[in-house]
Amino acid sequence: MSIRHGLLALLNGGPRYGYHLRVEFEASTGATWPLNIGQVYTTLSRLERDGLVAPGGADEQGRAVYTITEAGREELERWFSTPVAQNDRPRDELAIKIAMAVAGADVDVAAVIQTQREATMRALQELTRAKRAAADGLAQRLVIDSSIFKAEAEQRWLDHCEAVSKDASKEKKA
Repeated sequence: MSIRHGLLALLNGGPRYGYHLRVEFEASTGATWPLNIGQVYTTLSRLERDGLVAPGGADEQGRAVYTITEAGREELERWFSTPVAQNDRPRDELAIKIAMAVAGADVDVAAVIQTQREATMRALQELTRAKRAAADGLAQRLVIDSSIFKAEAEQRWLDHCEAVSKDASKEKKA
C-alpha cells in the first residue's frame, strides 16, 4: 500500500497536520503498519510537489496543516476504484484500503468491497483454468492451489467486511 493513498484518504476527511495523520493512520489500520513521522512528512512533501495536497496554513499551535486538493481527490478516487492485484501486497493493502474506506469521508465502502470482490472472482477463475492446464507438475499445482485458497479466503473475508459494514451502518442509523 502506498502511504500516500492512506494520507490522502485521511485528508479527504478534513485538514490535518502530520502527527495527527500518523496517529489516525495507525489507529485506522490497527497499527498493522506503523509509520515513522519522517515518512509522513516526506510523503506530504511529495504529495504537495505532485499537487495532491496543499499547505493550509498552521493551527493554533503553529503546526503546518495540509488539505487535499481536487487532484488529490481524483487520485484517491482512482485508488479506491482500482482493485488490488494479488501480487501487490507486501503488506495487506486490501485490509488497509478497506480500513481507510471505512474511516474516510465520502467513500462508498460497499463499492470498494464489490470492486475487489469482482477482481478476486476473475483471478479465481483464471487460477482454476491454470490448475487444469498444470496437469504435469505437482509443484506448480500446489502453488496454484495456494493462490486459489488465498483468493477463496479473500472472498469470504470480503463477504464478512460487507456484512459487518452493513450492521455498523444500521447501528449508526438507529
